[in-house]
Amino acid sequence: MSPEHIGFALLILGILLLLGKWIRMRVELMQNLFLPASVIGGFLALFLGPGVLGRIAGNFVGEDSFWTTGILTEEIMEVWSSLPGLMINIVFATLFIGTVLPGLKRIWNVGGPQLAFGWSLGWGQYVIGLLLALLVLVPFYDMPPFVGALIEIGFEGGHGTAAGLQETFADLGFPEAYDLAVGMATVGILSGVIIGIILINWGVRRDKTKIISNVKGMSAMKKAGIVEEEDRNSGPEKTVRSESIETLTFHFTIVGLAIFIGYLLLEGITWLEAALFGSDFMTYVPLFPLAMFGGLAVQFFVDKYDKHRLVDRQMITSIQGFALDILIISAIATVSLAVLGEYLVPFLLLALFGILWNVFGFFVFGPRMLPDYWLERAIGDFGQSTGVTATGLMLIRVADPETESPALEGFGYKQLVFEPFLGGGLVTALSAPLIFQFGPIPFLIFASAMLLIGLLMGLLYFGRKKAE
Repeated sequence: MSPEHIGFALLILGILLLLGKWIRMRVELMQNLFLPASVIGGFLALFLGPGVLGRIAGNFVGEDSFWTTGILTEEIMEVWSSLPGLMINIVFATLFIGTVLPGLKRIWNVGGPQLAFGWSLGWGQYVIGLLLALLVLVPFYDMPPFVGALIEIGFEGGHGTAAGLQETFADLGFPEAYDLAVGMATVGILSGVIIGIILINWGVRRDKTKIISNVKGMSAMKKAGIVEEEDRNSGPEKTVRSESIETLTFHFTIVGLAIFIGYLLLEGITWLEAALFGSDFMTYVPLFPLAMFGGLAVQFFVDKYDKHRLVDRQMITSIQGFALDILIISAIATVSLAVLGEYLVPFLLLALFGILWNVFGFFVFGPRMLPDYWLERAIGDFGQSTGVTATGLMLIRVADPETESPALEGFGYKQLVFEPFLGGGLVTALSAPLIFQFGPIPFLIFASAMLLIGLLMGLLYFGRKKAE
């Protein structure tokens, strides 16, 4: 992979984002769905790539033809496929930089309800998946019981976690689980975006949202995603002189430092585990939750020593927004739409029951667990539980574009406890080996207990606080 290939791939990505913005401004349906340019551009890239256009063209040209990859080369797709895993680190590293570090009380009050909600959805996926495996997939399709874990692995863990578990699935004697997990991740992202947007539009029209409250009353410019001239502000502050370092460059180095601290934490934990226990379970833990801890460490240092107030929150937010746009478009563009063949029916059953559980949780648990801005907050956890963290962040951005609600803040606080275990964390990485080693029943009992804890905390504790 040459530097020219990388640069050209990023150039094409920028053009697709621009096309996405143009389509958002011109097509009323895109405006009514509140689709960001990154989502529109992502689906445009998906259509032009090997998954759709390439597969159609492959029926008329030879295997070596340029058209078998659509109009996007293999090098472009390879670069794009690496971007979501990189950009998510930036998104999480920037969550707390430039903000006033919260106390434990605020973390509990703001993040606690979303932790209970997300915890219930995540563990519920294991309960639903294992019940489906024990009652249908094992007796009728001769599949191993650990396929019941594929809902959470594919939906919350995503393509990265599925790829990381490829060798594990092979070691467990069922390598086909890798294809099923990747397929689940693909369906999760697509259904998360599509159903999530539908739920937001339902909330707007039923007055369930507090931020986007009146679609019909919106100006044409606002629906097109354009800030009216009278509402435009001056933007991020220049905190350092350009002859020393550009303000944007300075803030980017701050973000890089946060990610590097997270990397050192992850490497240290991995080394400690190997030294003490001789195992490698921590190698499955993703970097981005540790990057968030790195951001907290950087902000602690800034609070104590930044006497000149060099760190500007608006600039950090702009970097976060840029990373999120790149993450979303590249994640959607590189979704695999390959046919799953022999295990299509089990795959569809897992996907269907996983989606139904998440939709059920959104409508039943969301308004009863989340004390305020329930739809803006629930939609993020729905997106993560269906289509990984990036999908949840995208849906929060659609429902709360100016971050006026505690949705993004609470989502970030929740990740401090949630991510080390679910959504690509320890439980996600170890679920299949644990089910294989100890059997599905003990893990089902454990998952049911974890689900019960989430439901009790959400419905009886935070739900009663709302009633008060």
